[in-house]
Amino acid sequence: MPPKHTNSLIHETSPYLLQHAHNPVDWNAWNPEILAKAKKENSLILISIGYAACHWCHVMEHNCFEDEEVAEVMNTNFINIKIDREERPDIDHIYMDALQLMTGSGGWPLNIVALPDGRPFWGATYVKKSDWITVLNQLATLHKTEPDKVVDYATNLATGLRSMNLVATKSNEKSIDKAQLEGAVKNWSQYFDTFLGGHKRAPKFMMPGNLDFLLHYATLCKDSDITEYVNTTLTRMAYGGIFDHVGGGFSRYAVDTKWHVPHFEKMLYDNAQLVSLYAKAFAATQDPLYKKVVQETIAFITQELMTPNFAFYSSLDADSLDEHAMLKEGAYYVWKEVDLKKLLNDDFPLFKDYYNINSYGYWEEDVYVLIRDASDMELAKKHAISPEELAMRIQRSKEILKKHRATRTRPRLDDKILTSWNGLMLAGLLDAYRYLGNEEYLQLALKNAAFIEENLFKEDGSIFHNHKNGKSTINGFLEDYAAIIQAFIALYEVTFQESWLFKAKELSDYCLQHFIDNQSGLLFFTPDTEEVVVRRSFETTDNVIPASNSIMAVNLFKLSQFFPETSYRATALRMFSGMSPAILENPTSYANWMHIGLYLNFPFYEIAIAGADFMAIAKEFRKLYLPNTIIAGTDHKSSLPVLKGRLKDNQTLIYVCLEGACQLPVATAKEAFDLM
Repeated sequence: MPPKHTNSLIHETSPYLLQHAHNPVDWNAWNPEILAKAKKENSLILISIGYAACHWCHVMEHNCFEDEEVAEVMNTNFINIKIDREERPDIDHIYMDALQLMTGSGGWPLNIVALPDGRPFWGATYVKKSDWITVLNQLATLHKTEPDKVVDYATNLATGLRSMNLVATKSNEKSIDKAQLEGAVKNWSQYFDTFLGGHKRAPKFMMPGNLDFLLHYATLCKDSDITEYVNTTLTRMAYGGIFDHVGGGFSRYAVDTKWHVPHFEKMLYDNAQLVSLYAKAFAATQDPLYKKVVQETIAFITQELMTPNFAFYSSLDADSLDEHAMLKEGAYYVWKEVDLKKLLNDDFPLFKDYYNINSYGYWEEDVYVLIRDASDMELAKKHAISPEELAMRIQRSKEILKKHRATRTRPRLDDKILTSWNGLMLAGLLDAYRYLGNEEYLQLALKNAAFIEENLFKEDGSIFHNHKNGKSTINGFLEDYAAIIQAFIALYEVTFQESWLFKAKELSDYCLQHFIDNQSGLLFFTPDTEEVVVRRSFETTDNVIPASNSIMAVNLFKLSQFFPETSYRATALRMFSGMSPAILENPTSYANWMHIGLYLNFPFYEIAIAGADFMAIAKEFRKLYLPNTIIAGTDHKSSLPVLKGRLKDNQTLIYVCLEGACQLPVATAKEAFDLM
């Protein structure tokens, strides 16, 4: 039986937009034609923004957008636009800022009513049906009866949005010194939950960028308190229900303080960054738990989110069908004790203790979310078995549960491919290879990089933001360039194929030509080739994903070590110095920026390895967590300044350099470490 309603979203590729293609609401995608139509007809625009894994987006769709009474109000009074925030983060930035100015808070679904030219004047998140109908009728009436009042409010709000986007940077602002960095971390540490990890609050977000900086800081400063906090957090996250103990990978965030009950959607960007973070932490500590987390997370990603041609999909939904065929959050992942007993038989008592099938692991309605609270050594001792037997029996139980879980209805997949998130995953695979030494991770990374080059690059040097069904359609944003440049620098440092470094340089040059704001020294989120509504935005605050500007500042600093003749270092330092007041005021929101503070206040080494055995020696360096270094290597003549003139007949030599000044070459990795 054909669907009763079909709207223009049926022609889109985003799974989130396609979910709404059979709503009675006359939805349109965001495009120049529909905006021109709104202006021509002087029609208000209703903009609704969400994403495929968003639970409350699904709830509002079911309660409002699938309802014919609601649709009649929307279709009569508005031009209705549906936006996938992951496809159009540029639009989402503007209207999320508008909502926060209007209401003081934000979230998704994000619903905005705007003038025909796109300037917003009303906004809300989830709204129930009766209130939605009432407010939409009121807004439509207000626009007809008192249009000047609406225009005045929208004009003032647009002015506020542009002012909100101004970044108060000063080119002569001093950089941050070591004492200021230490003070910022000390102030930040007041919020640390030193027992359960994360911050002292619920919900708890993993914030891999913050932990990545703190690991870097603790290593350079030899700060045992911060080291302990990072390890506590990483361990508790790995023990928690936020980690899928049966299938691997992390959910979005935990709703409680002990990382137990997650918001169950699984996002590529979270897992990509956590692969990097746990790989670095393994290099720093050699904790086998961290290695296992990396392995199981990559296994989840390759099984659940990888395309046949080695790109990566975006997410799995939080909701799935339960045993009553009802959509329910977490249904795919949770367990009843009676079922565990039947499946695991004699191994159930051990499994019960290991994963707390008790009051500690109980969630609701007779279901449990698996959570650990003790180390393998503690539990092996408690049960009077060897750690090896414990590991074998727990692994056997997990395989039984995984096989059983495969009979359940899987969560929905958001199968669009985003350039920026694939860049993060590429970097994650490279960190996993670098620190764990698994050759399969490098081969997978190279295949993903080949996909990116073949499908997401344009002939003019620019890149696309998305890919679906063999087509790339949306032009890239700064986040896409930043993530790919970061990954390509890492690709060079593990393969020493200079083409990757030159590609990173070409993309950086494109950014400095088309994204730069000469007044602030920062980069806009959209290039100068694109038309924008209300404003061109800056992204400077590090969130669950670090800001595109902070990633670019780090990229430019690292590239300046390879290409010292460029202006990259000066550009990176101007960006960092200009952001310094904000960084010191609120370090938790600018953690990725602070890597540059560590680069500047501690020795930053360039390691150049030249000679026939350069790859073998580089492998020794790559096992170690050395965050304040770049590594270059070759066995032939190179045009890179750091490698020029380094080759000597029948010798492999290591040069340890600091700001371009190199010490006498040495022949072994140990001698080089001693120089550092």
